[in-house]
Amino acid sequence: MDNLAHIHLEDGSFSLTWVLAWWVIAILLIGTALFLLRTRKVSDPKTITVAAFMIAAAFAVSQVQVPIPLVGGAHLNLTPLIGILTGPVIGTLVIFVVNILSAAIGHGGWGLVGANVIVNFSEVCVAWLAFQGMKKITSDRFSQAGIAAFAGLFAGNIVMIGIILVSGIQGVNQTPGQILAGLTLLAAVNMGVAVIEAFITGFIVAYIAKVRPDILDRDRT
Repeated sequence: MDNLAHIHLEDGSFSLTWVLAWWVIAILLIGTALFLLRTRKVSDPKTITVAAFMIAAAFAVSQVQVPIPLVGGAHLNLTPLIGILTGPVIGTLVIFVVNILSAAIGHGGWGLVGANVIVNFSEVCVAWLAFQGMKKITSDRFSQAGIAAFAGLFAGNIVMIGIILVSGIQGVNQTPGQILAGLTLLAAVNMGVAVIEAFITGFIVAYIAKVRPDILDRDRT
């Protein structure tokens, strides 16, 4: 399982019951996003353009692995940036498309798409909420985005660990305690990489604030 918070397991790692359970929750999230998109008209041409760009950027970045001893490797997610720039409604649809594209090239199993949508949804939402909250504390865009990104990725790791512990991994002869210990080590490495992503997100948002402040000043729900 390489990461940032994303479950990189093959099909068959989770029992069919849990695969379906996570897919049902993911479909409910996606359905809710589509409903809100239709009824509340939360989209506009600029947001759609940003969303399309984020799909391409997140998919490309997620394929670039940074080798890390003992745990294999890690990659950036850009999910916090997705939340900051598009909001949780459109962000939910963005991460769904990214996960479908990733599964299509073997970056995790198709059965895990539902679980990964939930993980990424938590990152998008927490980052968006944290970014909104940080606006009340500081006007510095770098700090707002950096802290929001770290918070979102921390939430994603917690959700990832919870999903794996609840589902269990078929064919792994380890106790829940041993699995938790391994996941905790993975999460610790992930949070180290999350610091890097937080800085990158902060710089990107600060730059956008200078050249295209209108992208950040729009209402994104």
